[in-house]
Amino acid sequence: MSDVFAEIEALRSEALAELGQAEGADAIEAFRIKYLGTKGKLKDAMKLLGKAAPADKPKLGQAVNAVQAAIKEAYEAKHAGAASAAAGAKDAIDVTEPGDRPTVGRSHVISKVVDELLELFGRLGFATATGPELEDDWHNFVALNIPASHPARDPNDNFYLAGQGDWSKGEGVLLRTQTSTVQVRIMETQRPPIRVVIPGRVYRPDTIDATHLPMFHQLEALVVDRDVTMVDLKSTALQFVRGYFGPATQVRFRPSFFPFTEPSAEVDVWFEDKQRWIELGGCGMVHPNVLTNCGIDPNEFSGWAFGFGVERIAMRKYAISDIRMLVENDKRFLEQV
Repeated sequence: MSDVFAEIEALRSEALAELGQAEGADAIEAFRIKYLGTKGKLKDAMKLLGKAAPADKPKLGQAVNAVQAAIKEAYEAKHAGAASAAAGAKDAIDVTEPGDRPTVGRSHVISKVVDELLELFGRLGFATATGPELEDDWHNFVALNIPASHPARDPNDNFYLAGQGDWSKGEGVLLRTQTSTVQVRIMETQRPPIRVVIPGRVYRPDTIDATHLPMFHQLEALVVDRDVTMVDLKSTALQFVRGYFGPATQVRFRPSFFPFTEPSAEVDVWFEDKQRWIELGGCGMVHPNVLTNCGIDPNEFSGWAFGFGVERIAMRKYAISDIRMLVENDKRFLEQV
């Protein structure tokens, strides 16, 4: 009977020694099949119980169970260690490989264009000015020579704030419809000579389409001094357009009408991708009534002003076919410009 116990103990020693030599998932799996499988050596060891005398079977069974438990525990520890090592190797970072370039934020195309335009006008001797987007009736209409009967003051064409005065009595408060309101504020507080450029958001309840948004950006320029003429306006506008878009850019001036300038004109630029002229903005000589409203003597000083749409400029500069792309926040589009 002692030979049987010695055989079982030898099986334990053999199995643990072989497990210690097993390296890798395939070797460990082969060990499991050899010793713990349905046809493994531990199953063969259970057959020894059938050969034992009835009195010896309990003690022999305990010995076989102890060997089986020891081998199984050793196998599970080995298997878990191998799996952990494999997972660690998979997740490890190879510091010799090139790293992933981090995604860095960038300026929106509108901010980029505004910065470029301010830099260009800075070289032309213009200072930069800003003003409030929430305006009163005086600065948005009255001072700009827009009478109470003018259709531009209709509530359907403006974003008036409810409960902030009666618009029909000139008491309304609204989101500004043009950056010309800042021109008024500058002329009210600064004596000529004045030479400023004014960037900012403006608001109009336009129907959204490929060239219109209810909120967009303007860039206005204002010059007030002695002996300022339409020639000064046209030469500066041409310098700006061709300095920004290139010397071969086609530009045209069309006679127009604005209450705050006289004479007035529209400035169009040829869009090659659309094969048509597109309006950039309006311009003209500052109306004498506007100068008077701001406390400047029109007999002594004259001035010119223009206001261009920044979105239109960006579309022409970067061949953007639809203005709505600028506000849709499509990352694919934003990464292109």
